[in-house]
Amino acid sequence: MIEKFKINRKLLKELDVSVVISTIVILLFGALNIYSATHMKSGIYFLKFQIIWLFLGLAVMYIIVCFDYFMLKGFANIIYWSGVFLLILNDTVCKHTVNGASSWIKIGPVTLQPSEFAKLGIIIMLAKLLDDMEGNINEPKNFFKLAFYAAIPMLLVVIQPDMGMTMVYFFVVLGIFFAAGLDKKVIIGGLSSLVVLIAIVWNSPLMQAYWKERLVSFLNPELDELGSGMQLIQSKIGIGSGGIIGKGFLKGTQIAGQFIPESHTDFIFSVVGEEWGFLGAIFLLSLYGLMIYKFIKIAAESKDLFGRIICIGIISSFLFSIFQNIGMTIGIMPITGITLPLMSYGGSSVITTFMSIGLILNIGMRRKKINF
Repeated sequence: MIEKFKINRKLLKELDVSVVISTIVILLFGALNIYSATHMKSGIYFLKFQIIWLFLGLAVMYIIVCFDYFMLKGFANIIYWSGVFLLILNDTVCKHTVNGASSWIKIGPVTLQPSEFAKLGIIIMLAKLLDDMEGNINEPKNFFKLAFYAAIPMLLVVIQPDMGMTMVYFFVVLGIFFAAGLDKKVIIGGLSSLVVLIAIVWNSPLMQAYWKERLVSFLNPELDELGSGMQLIQSKIGIGSGGIIGKGFLKGTQIAGQFIPESHTDFIFSVVGEEWGFLGAIFLLSLYGLMIYKFIKIAAESKDLFGRIICIGIISSFLFSIFQNIGMTIGIMPITGITLPLMSYGGSSVITTFMSIGLILNIGMRRKKINF
């Protein structure tokens, strides 16, 4: 049994070590900022758990790279429908509301976010379907089948309601469809229909009051400086006051004063901006840039469509999450509950991110035939 969890040396030589190092460095940098944001109230509590998530994530990533990723194709249905089942469970009997969204399942002191795991299920399922279709996405029957499988978990997340994760799902699917060669007219038509749908939903009971407040506060936070606009205003003050080199570790006044809600999760970039300044932000973005570049390179060199689509789905998730999270802290994107990959506190986010990175590393290690 132990032999199954050993990686052949020839395969190990194909491992992209720079991705592993970047992953660990980003998470440790995130842990420092989490500690800075929480130590005055909670001591090392959040730091301790984030380090635990790091080791658990590394263990999960190691297990994932041990097995040929193509085996996942045979389990795609189980993975996908397990994710859907968790979302249904979350939407019905196991609701746990955080910041207006019932997108969590609480088990004792631990809370899990099923939508994070279901996201991987969508990516793997769409990759399997496209591989079975030999990439022929523009055949109407194939397209509607793909859209059907993409829509089920997305609708379940809308019901929660979790605007941030809905947006992530949408851009993951859009990225996969675009990379698979979907006709541009269909994409433009779909985006146009989305605009109409948003207008309809905005005036329907589905549009939660707090969603509207967040969108309005993003456009003009000064309208409610002590209410819905406070988080964004304080975040911009914190980031702006960091200047070039920042105020220094544990020296952020906005953070120490607890003026920025959720500074250890959704607004972790505010801590980076205030305490590490422009240079700290560039350091973080450079690490993300290196990872994304490596991900794209692995996708391009993948030996099959199944692996390539998995990479594209994960890349789409990373790119949108990074852009959306950082964008909302500086006022160029609406405020949502999207975490900053590997930086924000949270077990579900960290573990699924390590799983995603493990899958890409797996695909990269097996991009060419190894002669044993």
